[in-house]
Amino acid sequence: MRLPLYITLLIFFCQSNNLFSQELTNVIVAKDTIKKTIDPLAPSKAAFYSAILPGLGQAYNKKYWKIPIVYGAMATSMYFYAWNNTKYHDYRDAYKRRLAGYNDDEYQYLDDTRLIQGQRFYQRNRDLSLLVTIGFYILNIVDANVDAHLIQFNVNDNLSLAPEIYQTDFTTKPNLGLTLNFKF
Repeated sequence: MRLPLYITLLIFFCQSNNLFSQELTNVIVAKDTIKKTIDPLAPSKAAFYSAILPGLGQAYNKKYWKIPIVYGAMATSMYFYAWNNTKYHDYRDAYKRRLAGYNDDEYQYLDDTRLIQGQRFYQRNRDLSLLVTIGFYILNIVDANVDAHLIQFNVNDNLSLAPEIYQTDFTTKPNLGLTLNFKF
Protein backbone atom coordinates (compact mmCIF):
# COMPACT_ATOMS: atom_id res chain seq x y z
CA MET A 1 0.00 0.00 0.00
CA ARG A 2 2.79 2.37 0.71
CA LEU A 3 4.81 1.43 -2.29
CA PRO A 4 2.30 2.75 -4.88
CA LEU A 5 2.05 5.99 -2.89
CA TYR A 6 5.83 6.47 -2.91
CA ILE A 7 6.01 5.69 -6.61
CA THR A 8 3.26 8.16 -7.37
CA LEU A 9 4.94 10.89 -5.35
CA LEU A 10 8.29 10.18 -6.96
CA ILE A 11 6.82 10.41 -10.45
CA PHE A 12 4.94 13.55 -9.53
CA PHE A 13 8.02 15.36 -8.19
CA CYS A 14 10.28 14.22 -11.01
CA GLN A 15 7.93 15.33 -13.78
CA SER A 16 6.94 18.70 -12.37
CA ASN A 17 10.28 20.22 -11.46
CA ASN A 18 9.04 23.66 -12.50
CA LEU A 19 6.50 23.51 -9.71
CA PHE A 20 9.02 24.84 -7.19
CA SER A 21 10.69 27.43 -9.37
CA GLN A 22 9.62 31.06 -9.53
CA GLU A 23 9.51 33.14 -12.64
CA LEU A 24 10.36 36.83 -12.27
CA THR A 25 8.15 38.88 -14.56
CA ASN A 26 7.25 42.22 -12.96
CA VAL A 27 9.97 42.78 -10.39
CA ILE A 28 10.00 45.88 -8.25
CA VAL A 29 13.56 46.82 -7.40
CA ALA A 30 14.12 49.16 -4.48
CA LYS A 31 16.37 52.05 -5.40
CA ASP A 32 18.91 53.49 -3.03
CA THR A 33 17.87 56.88 -1.72
CA ILE A 34 21.42 58.13 -1.29
CA LYS A 35 22.34 59.93 -4.46
CA LYS A 36 26.04 60.30 -3.85
CA THR A 37 28.61 57.69 -3.13
CA ILE A 38 30.40 57.80 0.19
CA ASP A 39 34.12 58.33 -0.10
CA PRO A 40 35.76 57.19 3.15
CA LEU A 41 38.93 59.10 2.27
CA ALA A 42 37.12 62.43 1.86
CA PRO A 43 37.81 63.64 5.43
CA SER A 44 41.52 62.97 5.18
CA LYS A 45 41.67 64.60 1.75
CA ALA A 46 39.87 67.68 3.05
CA ALA A 47 42.22 67.92 6.03
CA PHE A 48 45.26 67.48 3.79
CA TYR A 49 44.06 70.16 1.37
CA SER A 50 43.39 72.53 4.26
CA ALA A 51 46.85 71.86 5.67
CA ILE A 52 48.47 72.67 2.32
CA LEU A 53 46.49 75.86 1.72
CA PRO A 54 44.05 77.19 4.32
CA GLY A 55 40.54 77.24 2.90
CA LEU A 56 41.22 74.62 0.25
CA GLY A 57 39.61 71.90 2.37
CA GLN A 58 36.48 74.03 2.67
CA ALA A 59 36.46 74.41 -1.12
CA TYR A 60 36.83 70.62 -1.45
CA ASN A 61 33.77 70.23 0.79
CA LYS A 62 31.92 72.83 -1.31
CA LYS A 63 31.47 75.14 1.69
CA TYR A 64 32.69 78.22 -0.10
CA TRP A 65 31.18 80.64 2.41
CA LYS A 66 33.70 79.49 5.03
CA ILE A 67 36.75 80.50 3.00
CA PRO A 68 36.48 84.27 3.73
CA ILE A 69 36.02 83.47 7.42
CA VAL A 70 39.19 81.36 7.44
CA TYR A 71 41.24 84.01 5.67
CA GLY A 72 39.71 86.84 7.70
CA ALA A 73 40.54 85.15 10.99
CA MET A 74 44.08 84.27 9.99
CA ALA A 75 44.77 87.66 8.38
CA THR A 76 43.49 89.53 11.43
CA SER A 77 45.65 87.54 13.83
CA MET A 78 48.67 87.92 11.52
CA TYR A 79 48.05 91.68 11.34
CA PHE A 80 48.08 91.91 15.14
CA TYR A 81 51.24 89.80 15.22
CA ALA A 82 52.99 92.21 12.83
CA TRP A 83 51.72 95.29 14.67
CA ASN A 84 52.78 93.99 18.10
CA ASN A 85 56.16 92.93 16.68
CA THR A 86 56.73 96.43 15.30
CA LYS A 87 55.79 98.07 18.59
CA TYR A 88 57.99 95.60 20.50
CA HIS A 89 60.99 96.47 18.32
CA ASP A 90 60.26 100.22 18.67
CA TYR A 91 60.30 99.97 22.45
CA ARG A 92 63.36 97.72 22.42
CA ASP A 93 65.31 100.01 20.09
CA ALA A 94 64.37 103.05 22.19
CA TYR A 95 65.58 101.28 25.34
CA LYS A 96 68.84 100.21 23.64
CA ARG A 97 69.45 103.76 22.47
CA ARG A 98 68.95 105.03 26.02
CA LEU A 99 71.45 102.47 27.32
CA ALA A 100 73.92 103.64 24.66
CA GLY A 101 73.58 107.22 25.92
CA TYR A 102 71.28 108.69 23.26
CA ASN A 103 68.08 110.36 24.43
CA ASP A 104 66.53 111.33 21.11
CA ASP A 105 63.89 108.63 20.72
CA GLU A 106 60.13 109.17 20.28
CA TYR A 107 59.44 107.83 23.79
CA GLN A 108 61.20 110.59 25.75
CA TYR A 109 58.19 110.99 28.02
CA LEU A 110 58.70 107.40 29.34
CA ASP A 111 61.34 106.36 31.83
CA ASP A 112 63.40 103.16 31.49
CA THR A 113 61.07 100.97 33.55
CA ARG A 114 58.12 101.96 31.36
CA LEU A 115 60.11 101.08 28.24
CA ILE A 116 60.86 97.64 29.69
CA GLN A 117 57.19 97.17 30.62
CA GLY A 118 56.19 98.21 27.09
CA GLN A 119 58.61 95.68 25.62
CA ARG A 120 57.20 92.90 27.77
CA PHE A 121 53.60 93.91 26.98
CA TYR A 122 54.09 93.93 23.21
CA GLN A 123 56.24 90.80 23.28
CA ARG A 124 53.51 88.92 25.18
CA ASN A 125 50.83 90.19 22.78
CA ARG A 126 53.01 89.26 19.79
CA ASP A 127 53.46 85.73 21.08
CA LEU A 128 49.76 85.45 21.86
CA SER A 129 48.90 86.63 18.34
CA LEU A 130 51.18 83.94 16.93
CA LEU A 131 49.44 81.29 19.04
CA VAL A 132 46.04 82.55 17.86
CA THR A 133 47.21 82.36 14.24
CA ILE A 134 48.39 78.77 14.74
CA GLY A 135 45.09 78.00 16.52
CA PHE A 136 43.08 79.34 13.56
CA TYR A 137 45.24 77.27 11.19
CA ILE A 138 44.56 74.09 13.19
CA LEU A 139 40.87 74.99 13.51
CA ASN A 140 40.74 75.36 9.72
CA ILE A 141 42.07 71.81 9.31
CA VAL A 142 39.74 70.37 11.95
CA ASP A 143 36.74 72.16 10.42
CA ALA A 144 37.47 70.73 6.97
CA ASN A 145 37.87 67.23 8.41
CA VAL A 146 34.70 67.34 10.53
CA ASP A 147 32.68 68.91 7.73
CA ALA A 148 33.76 66.15 5.34
CA HIS A 149 32.68 63.57 7.91
CA LEU A 150 29.30 65.24 8.42
CA ILE A 151 28.57 65.48 4.69
CA GLN A 152 28.17 61.70 4.68
CA PHE A 153 25.31 61.73 7.18
CA ASN A 154 21.69 62.05 6.14
CA VAL A 155 20.24 64.91 8.14
CA ASN A 156 16.58 65.68 7.53
CA ASP A 157 13.48 66.89 9.35
CA ASN A 158 12.57 63.46 10.68
CA LEU A 159 14.89 63.98 13.63
CA SER A 160 14.45 67.10 15.71
CA LEU A 161 15.54 68.34 19.11
CA ALA A 162 13.49 71.14 20.65
CA PRO A 163 13.57 72.81 24.05
CA GLU A 164 10.21 73.16 25.74
CA ILE A 165 9.18 75.35 28.67
CA TYR A 166 5.99 74.36 30.43
CA GLN A 167 4.26 75.23 33.68
CA THR A 168 3.71 72.58 36.32
CA ASP A 169 0.20 72.10 37.65
CA PHE A 170 1.15 71.88 41.31
CA THR A 171 3.65 74.66 41.86
CA THR A 172 2.87 76.87 38.80
CA LYS A 173 6.61 77.29 38.24
CA PRO A 174 8.06 76.97 34.76
CA ASN A 175 10.00 73.82 34.01
CA LEU A 176 12.50 73.41 31.26
CA GLY A 177 12.37 70.23 29.25
CA LEU A 178 14.05 68.79 26.22
CA THR A 179 12.22 66.64 23.70
CA LEU A 180 13.75 64.40 21.10
CA ASN A 181 11.36 63.55 18.27
CA PHE A 182 12.02 60.93 15.65
CA LYS A 183 9.47 60.45 12.88
CA PHE A 184 9.42 57.17 11.02
